[in-house]
Order: sequence, then structure tokens, then C-alpha cells
Amino acid sequence: MLDLLGLSSLSERLYQAVLADPARSVAELARDTGMTDQEIRSALDELADLALVKPSSRADGALWPVSPAVGLSALLAAAEDEAAARQRKIEATRATIAALAAQHEEHRLHRADAVVRLDGLDSVRSRLEELAANAVTECLSLNPGGADRPDARAASARLNEQALRRGVSIKAICRESFRNDADTLAHARWLTDLGGEMRTVPIVPIPLVIVDRTVAIVPVDPAEPRRGALELDGPGPLAVAAALFDQLWSVATPFGSSVPTDGQGLTLAERTLLELAAAGHTDEAAGRKLGVSARTVKRQMADLMARLGAESRFQAGARAAHRGWL
Repeated sequence: MLDLLGLSSLSERLYQAVLADPARSVAELARDTGMTDQEIRSALDELADLALVKPSSRADGALWPVSPAVGLSALLAAAEDEAAARQRKIEATRATIAALAAQHEEHRLHRADAVVRLDGLDSVRSRLEELAANAVTECLSLNPGGADRPDARAASARLNEQALRRGVSIKAICRESFRNDADTLAHARWLTDLGGEMRTVPIVPIPLVIVDRTVAIVPVDPAEPRRGALELDGPGPLAVAAALFDQLWSVATPFGSSVPTDGQGLTLAERTLLELAAAGHTDEAAGRKLGVSARTVKRQMADLMARLGAESRFQAGARAAHRGWL
């Protein structure tokens, strides 16, 4: 009944029992509720986190229940505020989608050639070389697979140097996990030494190249890049591609900087892992998205559960949500 407020069934049962007789000890509560001592102590921790019990003035340091009219009403008000804020975001997103859809449809009606298919890797690489050679303002890229290997970097070095000398801004984003990859680190140093920039985020959703915000290259199939790519020059698709890059760039961490933490002491990668776990991703699936092994995911989740004082992932999710980690 009260799971919307963050209470598990055990915590709700214990809260009702403590309300009925606040003076009972843990042993008495265990006898009367059928809960184990460990379940009672865990539920008390949860109730304390939700401000539904508070220290008693008794000498034994017991906890005293907060009136439902006060404690539960406060939790409900917070849930209502969160729901209202989410609804506002949904409405704003709906308006953005409608505007982009209308813009895209209008452009589609006037431009039948807004999408060009580039078949195979050779065609894609040749077109990227042409675009880099003619870039005027900026080259932006998302790189889910990390940096190119040394032979590929050597082949593109001349074009990158020429572009940077012309004043073209080069910005690249790759996955956080590739900070531990020697080739990616070498590429980052190489790029930044030339005057380019590289940043990292926990998850890079798709490969993407944007040149001068007038052309975007996306894979036909992100899971199979050898199939080729699509070249987009319509305002609608370009607006979406540029918005995706700008959003990721705004939260990404520059190479050479320590990974920052937020107000809860979480890195962006840790918060992303919690979100993936809350969405039901397995360790293997989360690892694929983050570019790490399932063993690493298990270790990181164990650390997060310990920091939350949780004994299960369900309890970790509830406590993370209550503390604003999700």
C-alpha cells in the first residue's frame, strides 16, 4: 500500500506495529510480528531514512514513531512534487518532439534527397575524409568503441592537423571505461596536443560524426558498422544529432581531469549503473553498455549497496531513490 512512498512491505508492517506500541523492544517486536531481528533492524534503518521514526528521549536510545499525519503526509507531498515535476518534463519533451517532427516533415516534403546511403566501410571512410578536408568550423564525434588504433590515427593525422590549423574545432566523446585503454589514452594525448578536445561519458549511445552542423553521419546499423552509414543534411535530423552531442558534451569529463562526483558523492558512471540496474538490466547487459565486464559491474554494485547499507538490490534501489541518487 505504501510502496509509492518508498516503504517496503516489511517496513510498513513494522511501522504499524511500532505505532501500536512504541515501547516494545526488538525482541518483543520480533515475537509479535514474526520478523527476524535482522529484518527488524533493516526495516528500522529504512524507516529512519524516511524520517518515520526518530530517536526517543529514553535512556536506552530507542526509536519513536513519527505520526502518520506528519511523516507519511510529508512523503506523499514529496512524491506528488516529484510526479508533477516529471509530468512537466514529459510535457516539455512532448512539445519538443512535436516541433522536431513538424520540422522534419516540412523538410522531407521539400527535400527528397536529405538522406544519402554510404555502402560499406570504404565508402564511409572516403566520405569522412572529404568532409574533414572541407570542414570550416567544427568536427564532432561520438565513439562508442573507443579511439582508433595507431594505424588509423596515422592515416587521419594530416587531415586533423590541417583542420586544426584552419581553426576547425575538433571535439570527440568516448566511453568512460576507455580511460583504462592504452590506445585511447595515446589518442587523447595526440588529439589534445594538436589542439583538439576529448571527453568521456559512461555510455555513448551510437557512433556519430557531425561536420559544421550541416552534415551528420550515422551508422545504418550501430551493431554492424560494416554495413555502412547514412549521411543526413536535413534540419530535423541534424537538430536531433547536434542536441544529442551537445547534451553529452555538457556532462562529459575532459581527459586529464579526475572524474567528478555529485552532491551525493556519486560519479556519473555510478549513477548510470544504478539507473541501469533499476531499469532491470542484467550485469552482462549493463557491462556491454558501459564497456566493462560483468564482474566489474558486480563489484561496483556491491560497493554501491554497501554505501547505501542495503542487503539486496531491491532495497538498494529504494534507498537510492529516497536519497535522490536516482
